[in-house]
Amino acid sequence: MFDDLPEDLPRLETLRVWHTLWLARIDAKITAVQQQQTETEHGRRRRPETPDWTVELGIGTGRPPVQVHAGDCHMAGKRRRPVGRDEARRLLADGMRPCTHCRPDTQLDIPCLPRGTTPALPHRPPPQGHQHDEHFTAPASHRRP
Repeated sequence: MFDDLPEDLPRLETLRVWHTLWLARIDAKITAVQQQQTETEHGRRRRPETPDWTVELGIGTGRPPVQVHAGDCHMAGKRRRPVGRDEARRLLADGMRPCTHCRPDTQLDIPCLPRGTTPALPHRPPPQGHQHDEHFTAPASHRRP
């Protein structure tokens, strides 16, 4: 039969236990991999479809809409909701900013929107009081005598 196995009973029994333990480990791994594949497939089937259009929502009271994106745009933030084609067109026509990455205005055939414009942010003057900072050294021409 197999000549490479030991002749004595205690070593044969040890080998049998060792192989039984390995079979148990292999069976447990097979079960875990099958469970993972089942869960992955179940998640794939239950995942909602990607919407055609999304609107990115702002923060604060009422979470106002900020920007329109294509549904598969990876630049959309985490705060968003799906919208239909008509609502996306209406929002863009009403002045909502289109995403400059996925260009929903172009995809929705809205040619009259200004390209890449964003509302101007108010200019803030630089913070005052830096001259008195202990780590700041003013140039000699600006020092008081």
